[in-house]
Amino acid sequence: MVKHQPLQVYERQLCLSCLTGIYGCRWKRYQRSHDDTTKWEFLWSLILFFTFSLLLVWFYFWWEAHNDYNEFNWFLYNRSGEWSDGTIPILATTAAGFTYIAFLMILALCHIAVGQQLNLHWLHKIGVSAALLTTAIGFISVNQTWGEEWAVIPISLQATGPFLHLGALVAVTALAWLVAGQVARTEKIRFQVVVLLLYLSVLLGLYMAPLSITSPCIMDHANLTPRPDVIGHQGAPMLAPENTILSFQRALQMNVSGLEADVAISFDGVPFLMRDRTLRRTTDVGKVFPARQLNDASSFNWTDLHSLNAGQWFLKDDPFWTVQSMAQREVMLVGNQTVCSLEQLLRLATLHNHTVVFSLRRPPHRHPCYHSWINDTLEVIRLSGIPQHLVMWTPDWDREQVRQVAPGLQQTSVEKLPPHVLHQQGISSLLLRYSQASPYDIQEFSRSNVSVTLYTVNEPWLFSVLWCSGVSSVSSKAPNILRKVPYPIWLMSPDEYCLIWVAADIISFTVVIGIFVFQNYHIIRWRLSGMHSYNPEQIMLSAAVRRSSRDVNIMKEKLIFSEVSNGVGSAEDLYMENGFDYYNNEGISH
Repeated sequence: MVKHQPLQVYERQLCLSCLTGIYGCRWKRYQRSHDDTTKWEFLWSLILFFTFSLLLVWFYFWWEAHNDYNEFNWFLYNRSGEWSDGTIPILATTAAGFTYIAFLMILALCHIAVGQQLNLHWLHKIGVSAALLTTAIGFISVNQTWGEEWAVIPISLQATGPFLHLGALVAVTALAWLVAGQVARTEKIRFQVVVLLLYLSVLLGLYMAPLSITSPCIMDHANLTPRPDVIGHQGAPMLAPENTILSFQRALQMNVSGLEADVAISFDGVPFLMRDRTLRRTTDVGKVFPARQLNDASSFNWTDLHSLNAGQWFLKDDPFWTVQSMAQREVMLVGNQTVCSLEQLLRLATLHNHTVVFSLRRPPHRHPCYHSWINDTLEVIRLSGIPQHLVMWTPDWDREQVRQVAPGLQQTSVEKLPPHVLHQQGISSLLLRYSQASPYDIQEFSRSNVSVTLYTVNEPWLFSVLWCSGVSSVSSKAPNILRKVPYPIWLMSPDEYCLIWVAADIISFTVVIGIFVFQNYHIIRWRLSGMHSYNPEQIMLSAAVRRSSRDVNIMKEKLIFSEVSNGVGSAEDLYMENGFDYYNNEGISH
């Protein structure tokens, strides 16, 4: 056994050298210290923890914002005029920064576990400062330009809250090992009390956290409403170019209940489907009409619009990373798409008896149809032959006139109003962004016979939360994905959740108590096992926790020579027991 001790000590010292070397560039044994961490380094430890927490929130935000990546890219396009996937550099830098800061956090915790002094290297301090600064700038930028997206965090917590709580409980329970070790090693009563109170406060807060966790998916299975209808927003834009006839055909193949589009009016009064103000992004207008590529889409007549290609951009930009999986025949179909008219969409919906909802954009002020745009659109609806009850009418202009001309249209508001106000205005349905209606709002509108359609819902977790909330329908750019969600991702009764909550708390509390008992028993046994005789050096060494590492090592040296003189063991054995390198005698070189 003694023969293997030098190798074991060497391996232990090597691991310690790597730990302190990577964190603080303290590769040599004489550079390490068991002294208390200085106030300056303690401050940097707090900065590191704060940076880690901030990056954790930032990382979680972008992870859950996946539902709206396309919306973010479209926003960037409107500002820069060039289409690109702006989420890629953000995700890459976020992942790299989070990994780096998390690694430093782990190293810091390991320093605490082995009783080493925290001393973050100046290069790491620069890295932490850069991560903190860039993350803070990111928060400010998102808040100023895309502030409405912050709502995704509380909504996502309705889906992830119970599981994040369990994860946090496991992490804090595991930290009991470090806390118990610190309490057992120190003789400072005030420090012990502060650490224990802080840890127990966090632990108690986690034990009681489920009282504040609310999720519509915590409900009795019998109360689950029927699956919400899915409306293809711009058709199925992940499978074909948005607002093209092929996109709507692909959406119908995904068993959608309705079709949604963005409608503009051409210069000669033909309603056509186009989301952007210009034609640059989704057509080859720069090639066919280069001098007019920045003009408003409504300044083109229908003949010119119909001559443009509306599919090649999709193959080139691949906005949803789906082109590579397409068959050659599908690629040819996509590449030959043209601008779609509202009449084409209405006839397709009539053929399949599906609902149509569209947002209608008013032409510019000097446009020939500036005053007649409503009547021009109503005339197209009449000529298409679609039953009026299948059309959800969203424009707020001249609703009374619209009711007189087409009384059967579903009057739909894009503004969230109280139910009694909606009834007074003859509005029977709402079209809102998913963040504008809480589960309580959805239930309130449902009790008032007001149907609610929420957009744009692309992720299964969001679809599940809204399903449990009781929403009647959602508008989605990903009907191909939601088609694979026949049931909410998770659903549990309040009794089931209460059982999981109580069981997790009991297990955590038992583990924490066990760790504290084991740590204190282990320390006491370790101290007693080393006292072969009651000489002054042993007594002083056992009480030297608050002294510098140099003083402690001198005491160890005295203890070794004292026990050798008493015949307790050889010098080599005692050096190894006390963590010294007998051959190099580096244990006292601090």
